[in-house]
Amino acid sequence: MGYDTEMDGCGRCMKYTLFVVNFIIFIGGLTITGLSIWALVQKVNYVSELTGNNLLTGTVYILLVSGIIVTVISFLGCIGAAREIKCMLFMYFIIILLLFFIILIGGVLGYVFREKFITTLQQQMQNSMSLYRQKKEITEAWDYVQGQLKCCGVRSWRDWSRYLNEVPLSCCKSYTPDGQPVVCNRYADSINEHNAYPWGCVDATKDFMQKHAAALGGAGITLAILMLIGMIFSCALFKMIH
Repeated sequence: MGYDTEMDGCGRCMKYTLFVVNFIIFIGGLTITGLSIWALVQKVNYVSELTGNNLLTGTVYILLVSGIIVTVISFLGCIGAAREIKCMLFMYFIIILLLFFIILIGGVLGYVFREKFITTLQQQMQNSMSLYRQKKEITEAWDYVQGQLKCCGVRSWRDWSRYLNEVPLSCCKSYTPDGQPVVCNRYADSINEHNAYPWGCVDATKDFMQKHAAALGGAGITLAILMLIGMIFSCALFKMIH
């Protein structure tokens, strides 16, 4: 067990393949970590405030932690493969196996609950409108979502007429030279599509979430496949080392 381990051509091929696979997993772990940080910077927690559901934010945090762990473990896997250290390969296999099942279960749960989430999205957003200017978190969430996604209300800017005599400034299309939104109209019932965003935020939020889910989900599936390959090769190499 060590540098002087006698290995045939098949064993050496297995060793170098495992090293390459772990290096790819290492890059994948960094990618997952980077995408998760990007999603958090994009304020996915604001989406959770409006929808009353923490599924997306929770998924991002799980992927962030998993990405960091995978990055560290894959580095150890590279060392274990290069130096033929059995205990390191065994530890690598167990941890990767646990992470594989965590990612698998998380993906299944996300898929199962996505339809329920989409079904309740419009009603939850409608309910949160009544708390605008009453609850700081909701107000910030609506202003951020409307400003960033360029939308207004749930289905349209007309939704605000039920709660306010004006639409929020974040609904306005025009901005001053210093970047501040121009008051597009003081009365919600006389807004027009030329000065306020005409489309609602429910569809914009769905598109936003699907974009993030597709990026994170695709990276997660790719990483899971590489982890499975890594487990197979690490197990085979473990048995070959004497």
